[in-house]
Amino acid sequence: MGVEISGRGPAQALGAIAASEAADDETRRLSRAKYRHRARLYDRLCGPTWPIRERAVAALVLRPGDRVLDVGCGTGLSLAMLREAVGDGGRVWGVDHSREMLMRARARVESAGWRNVDLIEAAAQELALPAPVDALLFHYTHDVLRSPAALAALLAHARPGARVAIAGIKYFTGWLAPLNPWVYWKNRGYNGRPGELRTPWDRIAPRLTDWRWEPTQWGMGYLASGRVAAVVEA
Repeated sequence: MGVEISGRGPAQALGAIAASEAADDETRRLSRAKYRHRARLYDRLCGPTWPIRERAVAALVLRPGDRVLDVGCGTGLSLAMLREAVGDGGRVWGVDHSREMLMRARARVESAGWRNVDLIEAAAQELALPAPVDALLFHYTHDVLRSPAALAALLAHARPGARVAIAGIKYFTGWLAPLNPWVYWKNRGYNGRPGELRTPWDRIAPRLTDWRWEPTQWGMGYLASGRVAAVVEA
C-alpha cells in the first residue's frame, strides 16, 4: 500500500494505512478543485518553467521505440517533446486526475494526430498500464511526490533501470529563505498538499539509483534524475 508500517501492531498498521489513504483522498479533492479553475489559462502561465521542462525531458535520454509515462501530464505541454523522442515506434502515456486539464491534452493529441499517445484520467494510486515503461517524467507533480502510495503504484509500472526525471518547486535556502512564505503561497495555488518543500524529493529518491539533483530558478526549484532500482519497495 506504500505506507511505512514496520514496528507496529496490526491495528496500528491498518490505522496508518487508512489515515494515509484519507490524506491522499483529501489532497486529490483539493487539487482537482484548483485545476478545475486553472485549466483554462494554465498554458499561458507556464512560460517561465519551459526551459526546465525541456531539460527534464532531455534528462530521460529517450530513444526511438521507448515507452514513457508523463505523470500529471496536465494539458499535455510535454507530450510533443516526448512523442518526438520515442518516434512512431514508441508509446507515450499521460495520466492526470483533472478532467478539465485532460480535456485540453486530448484536444492537443487529436489536433496533432498522434496515434501512439494515450491519456488516462485516474489518480496515480490507481493507474493501470498494459506494459512497463522505460522512463517516467514528473514535471511539477508535488502532490504525487508526497504520496508513498502514488509513488509505489507508479514505479511498479517501470522496468528495472527505467529512467526518471523530476522537476519541481522547493524552498529557498540561505539568504533567500525569508521568501519561503511566498514560495508556500505559490505552491498552494496548485497543490492540495503544498508544504514539505525543504526536500520534496525525499520519498522518491530512496527508491532510485544514480540519484542526482540541482537547483533551478535561483534555488526555488530543482531538477533531479535517477533510475528505478531493480526491486522497488512498496
